[in-house]
Amino acid sequence: MKVVNQNIEIDGIDKTILRALMRDARTPILAIAKEVGISGAAIHQRLRKLEASGIISGSKFVINPKVLGYTTMAFIGIYLDKAISNPKAVKQLEKIPEVLECHYTTGNWSIFIKILCKDNEHLMHVLNKEIQSIPGVSRTETFISLAQQIDRQIEI
Repeated sequence: MKVVNQNIEIDGIDKTILRALMRDARTPILAIAKEVGISGAAIHQRLRKLEASGIISGSKFVINPKVLGYTTMAFIGIYLDKAISNPKAVKQLEKIPEVLECHYTTGNWSIFIKILCKDNEHLMHVLNKEIQSIPGVSRTETFISLAQQIDRQIEI
């Protein structure tokens, strides 16, 4: 791995390691070592360097929300009355467990969020009772996802 002007360059071995772990984070180190043709210790060393560089920021299990009864995914554009309201609104949004992502945006909305609810009734409750009651929120615009077609990470 090379660091050039704060840009990190990764070699073919690093890419192979990353691709294997992106496919399945539980892939055994020795299986990756066998695929690459180097020792397990060398894979561990490269993984530590990739983590230290910030390329790898962790691993996690992915929960299937539908199995838990969460079937309604929505995206909500939030209009705030003043830009100064942004940090306060985000702090309040963090308290709502259904909010999965929150982004400051350019364009019409001040904030754009992704939420997951059990059904449309649950969505309406979260929207009307929790999100729209946040001080500074002047109005919202909601888009319900009918089906997610693509779910991937950046290609390595």
